[in-house]
Amino acid sequence: MKQTNIRNFSIIAHIDHGKSTLADRIMEQTHTISPREQKAQLLDNMQVEQEHGITVKSRTVRNNYLADNGQNYEYNFIDTPGHVDFSYEVSKSLAASDGAILLVDATQGVQAQTVANLRIAQQNHLAIIPVINKIDNAAADIERTTAQIRQLAPEFAEINILKISAKTGQGVHDVLEAIRTKIPAPQGDKDAPLKALVFDYFYDAFKGIIAYVRIVDGQIKTNDVGLLMAEQTKFTINELGDFTPNMMTKSELNIGDVGYVVTGLKDPQLVRVGDTLTTEATPTSQPLAGYKAAKSMVFAGFYPKDNDYNALKSAIEKLALNDSSFRYNFENSEALGAGFRCGFLGMLHLQIIRERLKDEYGLSVLTTAPNVTYYVHLKEVEEPVVVNNPINFPDFSKIDYVEEPFIKAEITTPNDLLSEVMKLADRHKSTLLNMDNQADLIVLTYKMPISEIAYDFFNQLKSVSHGYATLDTTFLDYEVADLVKVSVDINYATVDALSFIVHRVDASRMTQILVKKMKYTVPRRLYPTPVQAIVEGKSIARVDVPPLRKNAAISGGNKSVSKKQALLRRQSMNKRQAARSEIQLPQEVFNAILELNL
Repeated sequence: MKQTNIRNFSIIAHIDHGKSTLADRIMEQTHTISPREQKAQLLDNMQVEQEHGITVKSRTVRNNYLADNGQNYEYNFIDTPGHVDFSYEVSKSLAASDGAILLVDATQGVQAQTVANLRIAQQNHLAIIPVINKIDNAAADIERTTAQIRQLAPEFAEINILKISAKTGQGVHDVLEAIRTKIPAPQGDKDAPLKALVFDYFYDAFKGIIAYVRIVDGQIKTNDVGLLMAEQTKFTINELGDFTPNMMTKSELNIGDVGYVVTGLKDPQLVRVGDTLTTEATPTSQPLAGYKAAKSMVFAGFYPKDNDYNALKSAIEKLALNDSSFRYNFENSEALGAGFRCGFLGMLHLQIIRERLKDEYGLSVLTTAPNVTYYVHLKEVEEPVVVNNPINFPDFSKIDYVEEPFIKAEITTPNDLLSEVMKLADRHKSTLLNMDNQADLIVLTYKMPISEIAYDFFNQLKSVSHGYATLDTTFLDYEVADLVKVSVDINYATVDALSFIVHRVDASRMTQILVKKMKYTVPRRLYPTPVQAIVEGKSIARVDVPPLRKNAAISGGNKSVSKKQALLRRQSMNKRQAARSEIQLPQEVFNAILELNL
């Protein structure tokens, strides 16, 4: 394919605005897939994507299009997710694109995530094609949606906005023509040394790591010796090709092509997303800028429910190979045994990983309360202790002060929901930095502790804004905060996996709520089981889990009150001593902490 006839593009949209449906119609009208292969959300092939109706993992597909001018074109579509938790996946896809289709639902109008994804596209200097979808819907308000789009950017003021129905295929041909006429062909020097962007990868048990690449300069052929510049890793390219949407082997990839390279490497540490691929024989002197690595925002512990640690270890390793933003480390809990401390982009990412473990590997895991990374400064010690697990939080008597991470949070919300959104932000210890207008939307910029958004902030934001607000975060700095560790004792034995860190002012309120929840979630025994929340050596909240009350002291025969009491005391003491090392907790106990409105 001639370089001038190649187009690389993505579709950016809010959740449920029809992005996956439009992708299906594009593949259908370019005859990329046969009628037998057609199905809804073809590129969302993971079970969790089908169940939630969202795109989690970006995919790539090459379409051959016969244009109205009689020429053949190669359309490389790079899929993007829509949820704010996966903005990292969006940035990866847009970095490999030359243009983007901005898709807006005519029944819902411009929504917050539409604006957030548009910003990422503008930062990458992409050509934008605005498109209004679902015009066949009875609730469509095309005029209002058109006015909203025109206010998003100055270049949209006079542009022709396409109107389509991805469901029926109406207007999709116009989109295909707009891709040809409005998105530029890839730029590059075909005679220069190979320079290719690695924008994603996945792991194959037989072939090793397979890198997704966009060729910027030069060309790559089978049997070339590839060089990944970040780690100076060399490998022989035994296979390469593109996606149609399944992997299709080719002999070479040229400028503008988007495809895959089989590296044969088994260690995922050797391949970095954003790395530059070149050849050992004629390496390029200037690597691509790439982009920042994914930064985990939330940490939580995963422990096997059925003590099958090896199965969980194998499953987590495989997930990490196919999800470059998922991080994990080994950890051990006295109560739960061997497990993993995992890092996630957000709470939805955590939920998706849990569901993938269950759907793809048949594993149910116990999940501890999420938390963030703290810098703990000890008395008479210069270097701070980095703590991302409450179990490792030092004793309060040794602590001088603690620093917690802050982020700059940009919340985009419709004007009529501004009051509710601001009240929510105020409850989460936020400081308003700026307020700005963007079309019919308000952009609020807050300084906010990461711990305040690590649990359920985004879900609460969706609730108060009816799904119309979005959250875009960037790391800011670490600042001093008054934090304490809450330890949970069950039957006078500390369950380390239930520990969590909170602001001192919230400790009393939250622990009272916690012990009340645990009264109904901790398994009942034949005797009262005390549950206590301990802060700095003091119990600040306690509840007794009621006993089942089936015991020898009150079953059968008439006995005096004193004898019954003596039997109860002996039985209670013996049972307590035997049970301290037998604490087995269901996920509902950990959910009691997860559901605290932090």
